[in-house]
Amino acid sequence: MPELPEVEALALDLRGRLDGHAIAMVHLAAFSALKTYDPPVSALHGTLVDDVTRHGKFLDIEASGLHVVFHLARAGWVRWKDEVPSLPPRPNSKSGLAVRIVLDDDSGLDVTEAGTKKSLAMYVVRDPLDVPGIASLGPDPLTDDFTPEVLRAILEREGRKQIKGVLRHQGTIAGIGNAYSDEILHAARMSPYRPASAVLESGELEMLYTAVRTTLGAAVERSRGLAASELKGEKKSNLAVHGRAGQACPVCDDTVREVSFADSSLQYCPTCQTGGKPLADRRTSKFLK
Repeated sequence: MPELPEVEALALDLRGRLDGHAIAMVHLAAFSALKTYDPPVSALHGTLVDDVTRHGKFLDIEASGLHVVFHLARAGWVRWKDEVPSLPPRPNSKSGLAVRIVLDDDSGLDVTEAGTKKSLAMYVVRDPLDVPGIASLGPDPLTDDFTPEVLRAILEREGRKQIKGVLRHQGTIAGIGNAYSDEILHAARMSPYRPASAVLESGELEMLYTAVRTTLGAAVERSRGLAASELKGEKKSNLAVHGRAGQACPVCDDTVREVSFADSSLQYCPTCQTGGKPLADRRTSKFLK
């Protein structure tokens, strides 16, 4: 799933590619992806691209006062094309194509979604805050106003909720998903099931705050200047624990462990994060204390 660093890099890459161009045509290949009806998609035709920005994990292309906003969900991605096919895409084909944006020089981009579970979302709005997911976002963890005091207030409010879930909830902190929450907690040497309030009680607030800022900040810097086609590989090659179950922890050389759920999983290092104690798989037993 694209998270804050990848969407930030996508916005930067597309800002350079779309600058000065007009949107000639928007083809909707997966009708279920479109979540709005006013303004219509056709209102984008002939608009001039002004900017490409990010709101949490939402990608926002602004064109002549309108915004086409994408949430790439778990399996969505943006693929740049120096020349798009002349024929419009077939609706609901098996190619995975959801949306094609054609520019005035016949270049453009394809927004795709792999797999059978279709969660990718597209919105055409006059104001990004008209998108419910953007309107409800928590603070962005890389902005100057995300301070230790802001994080303290969040942890106090969330109380006994597990810190992994607190970091992932978009209405609490914007942009952090499953992968980077694993990475942040590994950097902070913290169990994913530590209660939020316990972080305050043990004086680990500064450690968690630093892990959030440095983990995300470093990922953004590594991704800066990369083309969209390079971002997935960059992310995967720099993860310490996420997606690396069974491999050696790069810090202590212990084996990275995994806890699986119905539709997701988390990875962690027992030595670095849980005092050497493995966490039990929630599918079959309770977590070990």
